Amino acid sequence: MTTTPSDGPAAPVPVVVVLPDGQELTARLWARRETPRGWLYQVGLPAYRNTEDGDVQAAEYRVWVRAPEHVRPVDGVSYDAVPTERLPPPSSVREVLGPRRPSGWVLQRAGGGRGPGRAVLHAVDCEEAPQGAPLLPLERALNVAEQPGTRLCSLCGAAQELDPLLRGFDHIEGG
Repeated sequence: MTTTPSDGPAAPVPVVVVLPDGQELTARLWARRETPRGWLYQVGLPAYRNTEDGDVQAAEYRVWVRAPEHVRPVDGVSYDAVPTERLPPPSSVREVLGPRRPSGWVLQRAGGGRGPGRAVLHAVDCEEAPQGAPLLPLERALNVAEQPGTRLCSLCGAAQELDPLLRGFDHIEGG
């Protein structure tokens, strides 16, 4: 959260920023960045700052905001010259295999009690996985899977993914 003097290098292009309370300000667009979660725009909001000698000076507060939720274009302004970082194109392997499944495992206890009992281990994105259950990393999921009364969900593929790690690859058909 730093401020910089407003008389910096060449002026970037104007953009409208929507503040959390719904107010709209004209700010300066410094850069754009594509991320896996969407676009971010670095904007400079007009502000004031106090100098060391107690004076007040025009300044700019720079912050990254989500687009298009927090920014709008200004009519008639070209954004072609704004420095833009784009994600690298997806690898051909990723295109063929598709997006990766989220990592982690979720335990669903039968009967809602603690201690030994029946439980089902699901992949985190399984439709049958309980909402809000803690996420288990692989090592912890393997420890839980070895406990008596725990079964691996076949709907989400937990059984196919964890069985070879628990029992070795020799027991798989054709292996």
